[in-house]
Amino acid sequence: MSISKIKNAAKSLKTFQGIRFEKCLDNGEAAEQMNKWLLEVSWEVANKVGGIYTVIRSKVPITKKEYGNNYICLGPYNDSFVKTEVEISEPKTDALREAVNDMRRNGVNVVTGNWLIEGFPQVVLFDLSSAANRLDGWKGDFFEHAHIGIPYFDRESNDALLFGFCVFWFIGTFLEHVKRIQKCYVIAHFHEWLAGVGLIMTRLRGYDCGLIFTTHATLLGRYLCAGSTDFYNNLSFFNLDKEAGDRQIYHRYCIERAAASCAHVFTTVSKITGIESEFLLNKKPGNNFYSYLFCYYIYYYYYYYYFIFAIRYTNT
Repeated sequence: MSISKIKNAAKSLKTFQGIRFEKCLDNGEAAEQMNKWLLEVSWEVANKVGGIYTVIRSKVPITKKEYGNNYICLGPYNDSFVKTEVEISEPKTDALREAVNDMRRNGVNVVTGNWLIEGFPQVVLFDLSSAANRLDGWKGDFFEHAHIGIPYFDRESNDALLFGFCVFWFIGTFLEHVKRIQKCYVIAHFHEWLAGVGLIMTRLRGYDCGLIFTTHATLLGRYLCAGSTDFYNNLSFFNLDKEAGDRQIYHRYCIERAAASCAHVFTTVSKITGIESEFLLNKKPGNNFYSYLFCYYIYYYYYYYYFIFAIRYTNT
């Protein structure tokens, strides 16, 4: 970032003398007063599998400064990672404690604590093996409400369904308890198709919760690119149902597409992924505002001291 750009930005900031920008990031004080919550839902919360783990870790510090203890990350319990990445402790708030205990009383093992990364966010991790006896019943519920069937042989999809229903159950119980305090504002941000079942069920049941779905790369796009296809020049010509069926991922594709459609806000991590989504998921991402707002927060966080320097510089 050049000095001239910093000076121009500083001059613009000086016109807003009444604004104290540090109040935008108050470590959750305003969120607590307004009963405002953000739930981050991903298969890679305290569970390193791929790049999404890094993406979530990178956004935690700035998000924690905005939401404080009202920011909660939800993920699957993975014993090998929890031992080194999570400090286990009981929930800090009554609503969270009640939601977790309700699931525990009904036989689902839920581990809570803090993720040992910058920001030290609260985590709620669901032991999917303790909910495995509910798989067939939840498959029936999912088919009844979403009309998407999950084959028995696809273990990853079965795990995604267990995780999704645990998240759906948690959100419903959490909302029930948190709104007793005062009017609440809850946003749940889901990442990738593996977290999509929870979003779909939350929307179909009409819970009072804002839903965001972010895809980091479209599922069908990954498979088509891996097949040495002239992908981007043929985006509008693919028979999507046939391509997904031929690769035996039709049910996964349906989950991803339904999650994108059910979300109140759909975003992608890049412009090119947004173009893919328009064709492969039949959904145009709403990146124009929401993703850029997040980028603004990141921008503010890293260049705050440069702005302070520039403001002083322009006064000399």
